[in-house]
Amino acid sequence: MPESWVNSAERIGSDLHLDLSGPGSRRAVLIRALRDAVREGRLAPGTRLPPYRSLAADLGLARNTVADAYAELVAEGWLTARQGSGTRVAERAAPPERPRTPKPVPARPATPVHDLRQGTPEAASFPRAAWLAASRRALGAAPDEVFGPGDPRGRVELRRALTDYLARARGVRVGPERIVVCSGFAHALRLLFEGSPGAGGGVLRGPFAVESYGLGFHREILESSGVRTVPLGLDGQGARVEELAASSPGVRGVLLTPAHQFPTGGPLHPARRAAAVDWARVTGGLVLEDDYDGEFRYDREPVGALQGLDPERVVHLGSVSKSLSPAVRIGWMVLPERLVEGVLAAKGEREAWASTLDQLTLAEFIASGQYDRHIRRMRQRYRRRRDQLVTALAEQAPHITATGIAAGLHAVLRLPPGTEASAVKAASWQGIALDGLAAFRHPRATGPAADGLVVGYAAPAEHAYRAALEALLRALPPSGAVP
Repeated sequence: MPESWVNSAERIGSDLHLDLSGPGSRRAVLIRALRDAVREGRLAPGTRLPPYRSLAADLGLARNTVADAYAELVAEGWLTARQGSGTRVAERAAPPERPRTPKPVPARPATPVHDLRQGTPEAASFPRAAWLAASRRALGAAPDEVFGPGDPRGRVELRRALTDYLARARGVRVGPERIVVCSGFAHALRLLFEGSPGAGGGVLRGPFAVESYGLGFHREILESSGVRTVPLGLDGQGARVEELAASSPGVRGVLLTPAHQFPTGGPLHPARRAAAVDWARVTGGLVLEDDYDGEFRYDREPVGALQGLDPERVVHLGSVSKSLSPAVRIGWMVLPERLVEGVLAAKGEREAWASTLDQLTLAEFIASGQYDRHIRRMRQRYRRRRDQLVTALAEQAPHITATGIAAGLHAVLRLPPGTEASAVKAASWQGIALDGLAAFRHPRATGPAADGLVVGYAAPAEHAYRAALEALLRALPPSGAVP
């Protein structure tokens, strides 16, 4: 007897699986399967069943077997049969369910009125028309192989476009063969540190130094892969890379945000940039460069990528999650030659993360100049928003300043000591979603912790930004506030 049946859609409108396994005669098994389908809601009341001749042909059963099963279910009240209307599921076929104690619904925080979380670009500014046009051009020119299994390196069209763009805009020294496309920064970390199953570890091993303030989930990725992280201090010149030499023995690399330290906002001083590369050369270590928003510098031309100082000692990591949208799951790794094969082995033979079609669209979007135009437009918009924030603070809360360089999608507001927790709570009362600086501090960081708010000024829609700014000002502690 056949194990199951999937009916053709034209018979009852949607696919239906009937399990015809189990003990009993063919008639009994079919009756049980149809009853279960009705009871479980897969055959809704009023659904018209296929004629018994068609069902018998699909199942490989005798017509009389199906006809008898229908007749039995009609007699039991599960089905109805009327001349000219066919056989249908009865309107009251399913017995009432027993009352069940409702499961408690976990409390969810109210949706914030104002989203001032860091790292989120303005969703309404996504260049839909230009992206759609690029997609059409890319698909129209795509070879047939595009619709087969993907290349783990990423589409060559995108790697070539990235080679030109990164060299021109970020000073990266690379060829297409040294770029591996991924779905974002977190995916890149997993490829580097988790490795392939059964390989006995990732491409890179720890311990690894990290900045004492940064994204916690990045540290969690490393530590979940067995990589101990060692915090480096921060000051007005960025990460204190001189601490690398004095760090615990065996530190094999360092993760930095040199163009715009996250979240405190300063660039890595030129002398420290050179020192980080020199340390890697002397020790055989590696620098991971998180270039998360390097294009968005407002007071001068963006600082070039650290990778340009030594392509064999620096891994340059970037994505479009800040420049375009986190919905476009595309990032890239610019790798030293010796790491390429290991990363590809960790990734596997088939591209399973970044859509090939999105890669082609992004390649066309970059090559056509639309990506540069979008960056310039958003750079002007975000600079205007940061200027509005700084001006509002100077006029209404001069005891609080926005620190760091004029860059990126967020600013840190330094607060009077001991007031951060109350300010975060006050912001919540004003309907604002944001984070305090303490949320980004490494749990093993030493030295005094500064109080501050990490304010993302990019996320609100253009028309909503002024209201968000006014709500933020109401949440700030007054001059002379004490905890």
